Amino acid sequence: MATETQTSAASRMELWHELMQFYIREAWILDERRFREWLDLFTEDCFYFMPRRLNVHRHETERELTPIGDLAIFEDDKTYLRMRVDRLETGMAWGEDPPSRTRHLVGNLVVDPQPNGEVEAKTAFILYRSHHETEENVFAGYRDDLLCPVDGDWKIARRTIVLDSNVILAKNLSVFF
Repeated sequence: MATETQTSAASRMELWHELMQFYIREAWILDERRFREWLDLFTEDCFYFMPRRLNVHRHETERELTPIGDLAIFEDDKTYLRMRVDRLETGMAWGEDPPSRTRHLVGNLVVDPQPNGEVEAKTAFILYRSHHETEENVFAGYRDDLLCPVDGDWKIARRTIVLDSNVILAKNLSVFF
């Protein structure tokens, strides 16, 4: 007979596997430019946040990431995410004509189930972007997500994206992380 610890470990592994499949599916959705479908992965009250990263001394590491409201790179709710997708679909987003080719690689998933059924999830990512004939960008970092169960599916309620670099060399940031 399985002990409670064994059952807990097995259910945690099942959750990890389920969420890894969720993140792999999200990566393919983004790479195939199915942005409307990607928006459906978010709750209506979601928050999509990319702080700026600062170079600070070791004793000031708490200041390394800018807080909400301090000129973030992204500080979007679902309305703004939808507007960004709408703009890409108009043909008026000149920075994305022709569209970027991307490859999202996601791994190092860590899950922390919460008592209320939500899950704190952290993933590492590499996002490769190729645009026109000579533009290439590589973004690496991690994402902290709050995932909520909604009608039997997982939805992203909050995403914080932290780039490893503090200087972005890309001409624009019209891709999604």
